[in-house]
Amino acid sequence: MSYETLSVTLENYIATVRLNRPEKANAMNATMWQEIRKAFQWVDETPEARVAILEGEGKLFTAGIDLQMMMGLGPQIQNECDGRTREALRRVILDLQDTLTSLERCRKPVLAAIHGACVGGGIDLITCADMRYCSADAYFTIKEIDIGMTADVGTLQRLPKLIGEGMARELAYTGRKFSAEEAREMRLVNRVFESREALHAGVLEIATSIAAKSPLSIRGTKEMITYARDHSVADGLNYIATWNAAMLMSKDLQEAMMANLGKRAAEFKH
Repeated sequence: MSYETLSVTLENYIATVRLNRPEKANAMNATMWQEIRKAFQWVDETPEARVAILEGEGKLFTAGIDLQMMMGLGPQIQNECDGRTREALRRVILDLQDTLTSLERCRKPVLAAIHGACVGGGIDLITCADMRYCSADAYFTIKEIDIGMTADVGTLQRLPKLIGEGMARELAYTGRKFSAEEAREMRLVNRVFESREALHAGVLEIATSIAAKSPLSIRGTKEMITYARDHSVADGLNYIATWNAAMLMSKDLQEAMMANLGKRAAEFKH
């Protein structure tokens, strides 16, 4: 598949989705928003892809939404009826939300590897990933407040569940920059690596470990954790009982047990 704003590769069961507008600081233009959804649908549907890494080309991860894209929304949604204009804007926002939710819908784990700046829409993007890692030079900011808008594609809904409501409010209200180390302390990122090279190597090692596990079990684990985030404990327990009643007796289970008994690496089908 060809992409205008992304670079997408697959090697050793690991898909790498790279934001690829370095000359524009990986600003998220209209094409990139649509291609992000396209890429993660492809990861979801491709059996050989067991895990995905999301990263950015060039000096930084992303400068966030492309301001030229925002400025161009007016003509796109304009209608002589004010109500229809506003309905069109709502549909645009819902579609942008859906492009990022494609990371959550993807059955395969998504690991975000962040270096340099992660601004505005970049926060919306990484909060959809399963895990986040960054290099020591990374910094983050919820920038929407500084351009007179309320963040509307996921940050305000997902970030409080990752770092707590109080800190999420502070960062969203002030728009202040926060460092890689502070991101780790608040548990936005799992780990900070010394350099971009160390980040790449470290995240690749984690992805390789995940790719070696039972694909069916990994997909089920992602499904259960995401479901549990938004439901009660009782709902989550009921769902996993139903899921495993359907999925537990698999060839993956047999292979894992035989590999453990034989003290060898398990080999799973896609």
